[in-house]
Amino acid sequence: MKVVNINEVKPNPKNPRIIKDEKFKKLVKSIQEFPDMLNKRPLIVFTDVDNKYVVLGGNMRLKALKELKFKEVPVIIADEWTEEQKAEFLIKDNVGFGEWDWDSLANEWDIEKLDNWGLDLPIFKDDQTELKDLSSTIDNLYRIEIVCKDEEHQENTYNKLIEQGYECRLLTL
Repeated sequence: MKVVNINEVKPNPKNPRIIKDEKFKKLVKSIQEFPDMLNKRPLIVFTDVDNKYVVLGGNMRLKALKELKFKEVPVIIADEWTEEQKAEFLIKDNVGFGEWDWDSLANEWDIEKLDNWGLDLPIFKDDQTELKDLSSTIDNLYRIEIVCKDEEHQENTYNKLIEQGYECRLLTL
């Protein structure tokens, strides 16, 4: 593990994961309350042609760290991986295997803490999931499409928007 200046690390333009507002706020809060966890779960990066570190694992944590104005970030450098291994890691690091033992969580854990730590808890009623109209809780989404002349222009535009705090997704049509 190595600690580097956060400005040397950039988000991965190929990252297929996004984080919505409420979950992002929970992530920021969790890092703010327990920053030492980053030393046990550093960002996984590789070095690009510009000698910048590109995130393979931890894109959302990087975004949260930038919002919290961190100056340094712990990283593990995976420069020995092939392009195929980097792509595989990018997906596998974001795949959730396993299921929660809801009975154990309900009986052995503090529900409020679980919620504060970012766990999405289902609402149960009489051992069945309660269904309710969520239409009033859905936020409107406003989008803008930017047409780029090539992949490099797309990546540069994406990185500038991410650095300014915009939530972005890369699309190739």
